[in-house]
Amino acid sequence: MKFQGISGNFAEAGVEALAVAVFKGEKPSAGVLKDLDKLTGGLMAEVFKAEEFKGDSGQTVLLRFAPKGAVKASRLLLVGCGDAKDYKTSSAGNMCGTATRYLRKRNVKSMAVMPRGDADAVATTQNVVQAFITSQFEIDKYKTKDKIDKAVTSLTVCIDGAKPGDLKTGIARGEAIGDSMNFTRDLANEPPNILTPTEMANRAAKMAKEVGLKCEILTEAQMTKMGMGSLMSVSIGSEQPAKMIVLRYTPAKSTGKKGELLALVGKGITFDTGGISLKPGEGMDAMKYDMSGGGTVIGAMRAIALLKPSVPVLGIVAAVENMPDGKASRPSDVVHAMNGKSIEILNTDAEGRLILADAVAYAEKQGATRIVDMATLTGAVIVALGGHNTGIMGNDQGLVKEIIACGKEAGEGFWQLPLGPEYSKDIRSDIADIKNIGPRGKAGTIMGAVFIQEFVDKAKWAHLDIAGTAWLDSGKPHMAKGPSGVAIRTLIKLVENSQ
Repeated sequence: MKFQGISGNFAEAGVEALAVAVFKGEKPSAGVLKDLDKLTGGLMAEVFKAEEFKGDSGQTVLLRFAPKGAVKASRLLLVGCGDAKDYKTSSAGNMCGTATRYLRKRNVKSMAVMPRGDADAVATTQNVVQAFITSQFEIDKYKTKDKIDKAVTSLTVCIDGAKPGDLKTGIARGEAIGDSMNFTRDLANEPPNILTPTEMANRAAKMAKEVGLKCEILTEAQMTKMGMGSLMSVSIGSEQPAKMIVLRYTPAKSTGKKGELLALVGKGITFDTGGISLKPGEGMDAMKYDMSGGGTVIGAMRAIALLKPSVPVLGIVAAVENMPDGKASRPSDVVHAMNGKSIEILNTDAEGRLILADAVAYAEKQGATRIVDMATLTGAVIVALGGHNTGIMGNDQGLVKEIIACGKEAGEGFWQLPLGPEYSKDIRSDIADIKNIGPRGKAGTIMGAVFIQEFVDKAKWAHLDIAGTAWLDSGKPHMAKGPSGVAIRTLIKLVENSQ
């Protein structure tokens, strides 16, 4: 893909199509809209007058016109962005993604985008370029025919008055983030017969070598020796051996607080049958996405390595397959985690928290002072929040608020659910320290979080339940159905805020 930034007139862009953001109720009577209306010979004004286009979010109208003067484009796409007061930097990305997917269908190869409305040229360009990349990801990798093979290959970002250096920086950042999100989405889209825990580890190791991360892969023998009985209780029923992927980013010169280390920890269940507590067959195919938390960590660490923040970051992924066989864990088994706590397993389908227990404990043992874990943990969070917000909980309100704020800036929604000793009491076991589920039908998302909390000692910790946001059941104007790469942009902002 080819990118360039223009800080002057859009006429300098030698492209096939122009795309411009239009706010609800806006008229082509001033500024860039007036210039574009003149370019189209008044077509834009006619469309507005006929109320064919009102600027509602996601609305599109394509105008065709004869190229004039220096302008080579013969098409102008109006992209509705809703009320101007609701337009944010992240909205520029959605606008570009919508335009890219629309124009790609019409075999356009080069386009220019005028995002408008934001003085931060670096952030705006970053969001536009990232969305240009992520909007063209499709889930048809294994199709032998009827593949979507059309692509827009050249993007020009037009921001009047922007400094050329800011446009260049924004393009580089957008490429790093967009490619990393698609790396994660490609992992999540893989079928489980291909993406086993071993394959997930191999891909993480290859990526780490390419971008300069240190990578260590822990084997089952090593994890067993460390006392990770909770994690191993999930893997024991599968012929595929578990792996723990450990990625380390160390800056050339650190500006963070001495002794501070942020750890990103992900659930990497490459397929979840539920184990002996077998899931219903209907919808089980979606459980290939149960490694999305781990995929998010891998993608975020890739972007971090490319963006080179001045603080160290640790990435940990527990990669495991949850299968039923004669060796599999049974409801009522008792196992011990690496921090010594005993766990009564009452439901083998509540397996994500079992692997995260040892993963977060390991992260803290490695020196993590702040831990953010992410997982497609509970169906209950989908019932509570649907697909619009990720559930967030934690033991430190400052960290939780910071993640929510970073998400708002990145265009990703997080909604806090409560934790407290009253909930922790609900997972006390009669025969062990804790049990891996709470009361049936009550506060399921919170029960998963308070369980993981039992394995965090002194670190500040937050838990992200991405079960409702890790994939889209249907596409959006700016993104295809399937894996979403959720939380990567938020985590990058969290890391960069720590500098």
